[in-house]
Amino acid sequence: MTATSELDDSFHVFDTTLRDGAQREGINLTVADKLAIARHLDDFGVGFIEGGWPGANPRDTEFFARARQEIDFRHAQLVAFGSTRRAGTTAAEDPQVRALLESGAQVITLVAKSHDRHVELALRTTLDENLAMVRDTVSFLKEQGRRVFVDCEHFFDGYRANPEYAKSVVRTASEAGADVVVLCDTNGGMLPAQIQAVVATVLADTGARLGIHAQDDTGCAVANTLAAVDAGATHVQCTANGYGERVGNANLFPVVAALELKYGKQVLPEGRLREMTRISHAIAEVVNLTPSTHQPYVGLSAFAHKAGLHASAIKVDPDLYQHIDPEQVGNTMRMLVSDMAGRASIELKGKELGIDLGGDRELVGRVVERVKERELRGYTYEAADASFEILLRTEVQGKPLRYFEVESWRAIVEDRPDGSHANEATVKLWAKGERIVATAEGNGPVNALDRALRVGLEKIYPQLAKLDLVDYKVRILEGKHGTNSTTRVLISTSDGTGEWSTVGVADNVIAASWQALEDAYTYGLLRAGVSPAE
Repeated sequence: MTATSELDDSFHVFDTTLRDGAQREGINLTVADKLAIARHLDDFGVGFIEGGWPGANPRDTEFFARARQEIDFRHAQLVAFGSTRRAGTTAAEDPQVRALLESGAQVITLVAKSHDRHVELALRTTLDENLAMVRDTVSFLKEQGRRVFVDCEHFFDGYRANPEYAKSVVRTASEAGADVVVLCDTNGGMLPAQIQAVVATVLADTGARLGIHAQDDTGCAVANTLAAVDAGATHVQCTANGYGERVGNANLFPVVAALELKYGKQVLPEGRLREMTRISHAIAEVVNLTPSTHQPYVGLSAFAHKAGLHASAIKVDPDLYQHIDPEQVGNTMRMLVSDMAGRASIELKGKELGIDLGGDRELVGRVVERVKERELRGYTYEAADASFEILLRTEVQGKPLRYFEVESWRAIVEDRPDGSHANEATVKLWAKGERIVATAEGNGPVNALDRALRVGLEKIYPQLAKLDLVDYKVRILEGKHGTNSTTRVLISTSDGTGEWSTVGVADNVIAASWQALEDAYTYGLLRAGVSPAE
């Protein structure tokens, strides 16, 4: 179904995650994945979604058939991708051109060769025949009522080698009726100043409406895209989270954020920019890649502050160390607690956690010193918010935050003659005045301890049944070597609705793991609203 957009046609945001982005190593999209991503992109408000190459493979053909039936596009138009006709035939007779029409897409992107060496070596045809292929295919599809964009592949390399021929491809496509001619930095080797100069020249010499497609091989794809806009391009091709072949493509999210927040262009429907962080993470989940924590605008660390000096300034005015309000892109400011933290960091972090420190300078000072002392021993709280909250609440109330008292624990690894192993753990603890002894087996000593702790406590605290250990990381800290090293363990736990991390440090991995497990269960009960033991 064709979308209706509240935006005019003066500027295009064109997403090619489903085609170019899918070429990233490690991404293998099913039809269901592509449909899910298309829905997210339409929800975000991009103008065009390139769905793939119908006729080239059964998956893309099925995607277009199902998208027509299953997705009611509100903002985006679905685009089919293909190539100009083959040499020596006509567009009307070319099967892959017919497949583009049969896809039902009302917008079609054609890839065309614009580098003379590619024409002669890859297409094995003449420069004149290549121009005829462009002209014939664009004209034919326009006669069939389709909107046509032409991607000039390897344009900038071709322009360097033979600028007049590269421009002739642009001119031919435009004169044949192409709505936009897209200049592609296919090898990703250009720099912003070069892009801006070439786009400005081609625009002046051809009069065509130009777009930009930038790969990120120099780390400049976003900057190159914006440089092309500065030079007059009014169509940007990007992929969600910068997914793409080799090191990727221009990242849709920082490009769109820059256009809206820095250039003042409304390129999305009203209010959709605030959905950007959610959409970025949702697409990452579909492709089964962990969201980049340091991605501009949408990363978990994009508005995270660690240094005490920064926190002091942010306490006065957040804009002093933030280039935008994170809420504009659906993100949030975070305060990281570390040995770099000062009073302001602790106060802001307390506020973030809903703990009122009441301007108690002595209390805040104790927390600062406690954090610094523990980080000197190897603890880290910037990645373990739950452990920090337990520490903070302990200092605020002047006594440990406890739901159970540990008497002792023990983990045994048995190496059997047949080569198998047995892992068993026993925990002895007190909870609500009751002494509990619990034993459990596991697929490792830490897993056995986790199960024993759960077995022992679940009868008293049934809320623990919802807890699930979802990640476990071990790091050997510097300063010692081999088996005599200090070990730090980070554990991530979920209750089905949220996730938290806890930390433990000891001279062996089992003891460090036990500390992190204790904090994980304590925080889980705190989250569940259970009152601590008296």
